[in-house]
Amino acid sequence: MSHFFDVVGHVFILIGSVISLTAAIGVVRFRDLLSRMHPATKPQVIGLLFVLGGAMLNLWGSFDVWMLALAGMFMVLTAPVIAHRVGRIAYREQLGRDGLLDDEDFPQYRA
Repeated sequence: MSHFFDVVGHVFILIGSVISLTAAIGVVRFRDLLSRMHPATKPQVIGLLFVLGGAMLNLWGSFDVWMLALAGMFMVLTAPVIAHRVGRIAYREQLGRDGLLDDEDFPQYRA
C-alpha cells in the first residue's frame, strides 16, 4: 500500500508542476494587469496544492506533513486577498486594460 501512495504522490507532484508551469506562461503572455491576475492566483494555488498533496502522500507519517498542510492553508487564505487588493488598486487608479504593465510600455519584451 505504501508503494501505491508513493506513485499517486508522484503523479500529484507532476500534475501540480504542469499546472504551475501553465500559470507562469499565462503571466508572461497576457497583456495587462487585470488579465495577469487570474493565472497569478487561481492556477498557481491549485498547482501548489497538488504539489503539496503529493509531498504529503510521500511523507506520510512524518511531522513534516503538518507543515505542508499549514503552507497550503496559508496560500489558500492569502492569494485571493492579494489578488483582490491589486485589482481594487488598479480599479481605483483607473489602470484598467490600457494602464499598468502593458506591452507597449516594454517593447523589448514583446514576443
